[in-house]
Amino acid sequence: MIVVSTPYLPGYRVEKTLGLTWGLVVRSRGVGYQISAFFRSLFGGEIPEYTDMLNSARMHAVERLKQHAASLGANAVLGAAFDSSELASNMTEVLAYGTAVVVTPEPAEAQPVRLS
Repeated sequence: MIVVSTPYLPGYRVEKTLGLTWGLVVRSRGVGYQISAFFRSLFGGEIPEYTDMLNSARMHAVERLKQHAASLGANAVLGAAFDSSELASNMTEVLAYGTAVVVTPEPAEAQPVRLS
């Protein structure tokens, strides 16, 4: 499954637009994360425990996005983006969304020539 943030896919033609697709993940920060983050926040800088958790949640959301798009019959997602928000005091929602489409490769003669 091809997933891009652009509204088009170079070298491919959109044959059919199937509509909105999404993948949603809600993650809770455990006590260990909160204690570690508290001590790191005293000195400022990045909190790697949260960075890792959010990166993992984004990857999980993209996998769910791909599954949902495939269930609609898509082979690509255009205009993919993320959104996130806080739920309660220790939960984070991560949403990946885009437009599910069916694409086919453009004929070779229609594709742009790339110069080195």
